[in-house]
Amino acid sequence: MKRPAPTLHDVAIAASVSTATVSRCLNFPDQVAKQTRDKVMSAVESLGYSPNFGAKAMAARRTNTIGAIIPTMENAMFARGLEAFQEELRLHGFTMLVASTSYRPEIEEEQIKSLVARGADGLLLIGHERDPEIYRFLEAQGVPALITWVFDPRSERPSVGFDNRAAMMEMAMKVIEFGHTKLAFISAVTAQNDRASARLNGIQNAMSSAGLNANDLRCIETNYGIEEGAVAFDRLMTNGPRPTAILCGNDVLAVGALRRARELKIAVPQDVSIVGFDDIELAQVAYPPLTTVHVPHREMGRRAGQVLVDHVKNGTPIKSVLLPTRPILRETLAPVKAGS
Repeated sequence: MKRPAPTLHDVAIAASVSTATVSRCLNFPDQVAKQTRDKVMSAVESLGYSPNFGAKAMAARRTNTIGAIIPTMENAMFARGLEAFQEELRLHGFTMLVASTSYRPEIEEEQIKSLVARGADGLLLIGHERDPEIYRFLEAQGVPALITWVFDPRSERPSVGFDNRAAMMEMAMKVIEFGHTKLAFISAVTAQNDRASARLNGIQNAMSSAGLNANDLRCIETNYGIEEGAVAFDRLMTNGPRPTAILCGNDVLAVGALRRARELKIAVPQDVSIVGFDDIELAQVAYPPLTTVHVPHREMGRRAGQVLVDHVKNGTPIKSVLLPTRPILRETLAPVKAGS
């Protein structure tokens, strides 16, 4: 004969607490003392109790789930930020549902609608650039969306992120200060990608500020990947005038460029300097160690989680947060070689 499923009341008796304390522990663990929380969770585990989230959602008009939609699962920078985002949500009793789009807007639209249909209390989205109809849909459904990995003070939509244009401009100015005037850029595809297009604009702005012709910047757009970075480097160094410094839209493309440089016996940084963006772990273990732009991915994820949870639980207005970036100078950037 099948035994009846354990109830909230059963957990309360086993943990010697009230049912209200059990409920608070399951929904808002940060509001419960650790000793009490440990007792309750031990009882939950020993009894095999599973909350009825469907009934709870109907009663509270909330599911305590937040959706996160990212362009790709392959990029380590998204993984680092999402891990911190998920950790912050968990502290407040929320669960993260994650999906990726393969950088395809139509897939992102499907996933946004799917997560809303599943009752997501809010969404984390990457970048501002998407069909305005999507934002109108979210507003009609009453689902807040927080934008990350960008910061644009001109946008009416709140974001927790960094200024991609300013970050890349600062890095490009460092490169120019090392005497480089023949610059190239290996970029992610800029169409419908405001992060990539802002980084391109940052290099162009730096060149103009330094008295260089921004139209002289050689730019190759490619998909994300080490092999793609290698192929782009090959094209830059074997076709047309050789650059003395190559800036890359992310560290993975830069590592691909470093690999192809070794294969072509082109010395880095003696013959060409290579610069990345993101400062993921790969940048530190690359050979030579990669000069790059440090992005506070974990802090961004943590702050985004705080902002969304506070809005969903307390109705606190979502305000934009600008996080700092900084150039990290390692061994792939050196002064331009005389005569180059």
